[in-house]
Amino acid sequence: MKKELMLIPSGGLANRMRAIASAYNLTQQVGSRLQVVWFRDWALHAPFRDIFMPVEQLSLRDATVVDHLLYDRPRRRNLYVPELPQRLLFERRIHERSVSPLKERGFDFAEWARDHHCYMSCYQVFGSFPNTLYGELFHPVSAVTDGVERFRQQFSSHTIGLHIRRTDNAESIASSPTQLFVEAVEREVDAHADTKVFLATDSEEVKAELCRRFAGRILFQQAAADRSSTDGIRGGLIDMYTLAATHAIYGSAGSSFSPMAAAIGGNVLHVLSI
Repeated sequence: MKKELMLIPSGGLANRMRAIASAYNLTQQVGSRLQVVWFRDWALHAPFRDIFMPVEQLSLRDATVVDHLLYDRPRRRNLYVPELPQRLLFERRIHERSVSPLKERGFDFAEWARDHHCYMSCYQVFGSFPNTLYGELFHPVSAVTDGVERFRQQFSSHTIGLHIRRTDNAESIASSPTQLFVEAVEREVDAHADTKVFLATDSEEVKAELCRRFAGRILFQQAAADRSSTDGIRGGLIDMYTLAATHAIYGSAGSSFSPMAAAIGGNVLHVLSI
């Protein structure tokens, strides 16, 4: 009987996308099946089917009540209830908190998964695969692609992207101040008079400041960033795929969002950090 890896992707959009791509690449290496269970939580409160088209290459479903009891990540909020059934159902298990230490030790994920029934929760990339895999696996719904196209129609011949992360990301706030992005835009404008800027940010204050400094050049979504609704998550995907379409991306330290956009678009990424 063919063995299987069950993946519980966690975190935000980019985190889940890279976890799924990594797990798919792993199962392709070892000849296992991949089953993904998609849980909604504070970090991403939208069903998979409402933001992406079905993924033909693997089995993926939105979590049911039974899935919450059996397959959710064991943690304090669920009183670690899924821990016991997972011990009984799976031969080998890796939880998200263990992935980074294992990577640092050079852990062989393929050897771990080969010929075993396995469980993994993960929010990061592991293993090596081409960035083109993201384009093969993930296809946003039309509400997202239509939004991206509306922005692309407003691009100039030289449009750059900025991803300025604020709110809950302490590293981005401390290491990537807004002034670094202002200086980057000024350099781009000096080099290309027709420069336009697509701005993706979770800060209304940043939007106001950039619009004041670079009036007529800034493109951005009017709605505030929101992880708690499907429309908000679709808005995040519009930001990601529009960034991917720009000439170059300037991103914040400590965020996986702009690296994912660069991976999707195959464009240049500059992480701005002091």
